[in-house]
Amino acid sequence: MNSDLDKSLTFNCGITMPNRFMLAPLTNQQSHDNGLASKADLKWLSMRAKGGFGLVMTCASHVQEIGKGFPGQLGIFSDDLINSHKELVSKVKSYGSLVVTQLHHAGMRSPFEVIQQKAVCPSDSEKHNARALTLQEVEQLRNDFINAALRAKQSGYDGVEVHGAHGYILTQFLSSDINKRQDKYGGSLENRARLIFEILEGIRATCGSDFLVGIRLSPERFGMKLSEIKLISQQLIDSGAIDFLDLSLWDCFKKPEEFPSSNKSLLDHILELNFKTVKLTVAGKIRSGKDVYDVINKGVDFVTIGKSGILNHDFPKKVMENKNFEPVDNPVSEAYLKSEGLGEKFINYLKRWDDFVA
Repeated sequence: MNSDLDKSLTFNCGITMPNRFMLAPLTNQQSHDNGLASKADLKWLSMRAKGGFGLVMTCASHVQEIGKGFPGQLGIFSDDLINSHKELVSKVKSYGSLVVTQLHHAGMRSPFEVIQQKAVCPSDSEKHNARALTLQEVEQLRNDFINAALRAKQSGYDGVEVHGAHGYILTQFLSSDINKRQDKYGGSLENRARLIFEILEGIRATCGSDFLVGIRLSPERFGMKLSEIKLISQQLIDSGAIDFLDLSLWDCFKKPEEFPSSNKSLLDHILELNFKTVKLTVAGKIRSGKDVYDVINKGVDFVTIGKSGILNHDFPKKVMENKNFEPVDNPVSEAYLKSEGLGEKFINYLKRWDDFVA
C-alpha cells in the first residue's frame, strides 16, 4: 500500500479529496442554542481546513429538534438554518477542503433539560425516561434524515455522514439490547438495520449520484457486536448507497471484545471486509504520525483524527512533513487551546476529558 498521505482520493460519486486526513465530527457545544452555526464554529472548522485536513466534518448536526443531544448543538432540522450552513461551508471550502456535515439524532440520549420533553427511542426505556416511537414517527424520522441531507446539499456541502454510532438513535435501532420492537423495525438484524438502509437509499435517491454519502458505525459498546456490524457493513458496501464507511473503533489497535482470544486487532477484523470501491476511514487512538502510517499501510483509505486535530490544527501538514510527528502533550492550557481556534464553550466541554485541559 502506498502511504503517500498527500495523494488525492476520488470517491465513487466523483468527488476528490485532496489528501488522506479527515477531521472527526467532534462535539463542541459552541453553536447557538437555536441550531445556527456560531463564529466559533466557523473559526474552529476553517482553521482545520487551513491546517491541511482534506475533509472537514462538522460536529453532529441534529435532524429533529427532539433529537438534540447536547446544549449548543449545530442543527439542520429546518430550512431556517440553511443560510448559516452556507456561510460555514463557504469559509471551510475557501481553504480547499471538502466539507461534510454529520446527520444525527440522539434518541434516548437527548437530555430532558435540553429538549424539555420525554426523549424518544425504538422502545420504551424507563432508565432513560424515553418513550417508544410509533411506526408513523419512525417513518417521519427516516424522512427527516433524508430532508436534512437535502438541506446539506442546498447549503453547499460536498456530502453528509449519517451517524449510526456511539449509542445514538440508529445504534439504538441496531441494538438487540435496546430495540424490542415487534414491527418491521425490530427483531431480526435485518429489521433492526432496516431504518439505516432506508435512510441511506433515500439520501442517494434524493441528493443524486454526485453527492458524497457516508455512514459512521461503531462495532463495540452500546450493545453493538463486531460480527453484526461487519455483516451490516458488507451489505451497505454491496448496496451502492455509500461512498465511504467511517468506523469508530475507540482504539484501532486493541483486540475485539467479541473475540478476546483472537490474535487480530479490531482493525484487522474490519479489513477482512470486501470494500470494492467504497472507501474506508477509521478513528480510534490515531494520535501520532507513526499511528497514521500504521493505519494507512494496513489498507485504510484515509484516517479520521479527533484529539490530535484539536491539539494541532495543522496536524495533517505536520505529519506529511514528518512521519514521526508527535502532538503536544496533555494537559494543555486554555490559552493554548484558544490559540488553536477553540471557543470557550468547546474548551469547557473538553474539561470533562481526563487530563486534557490543565
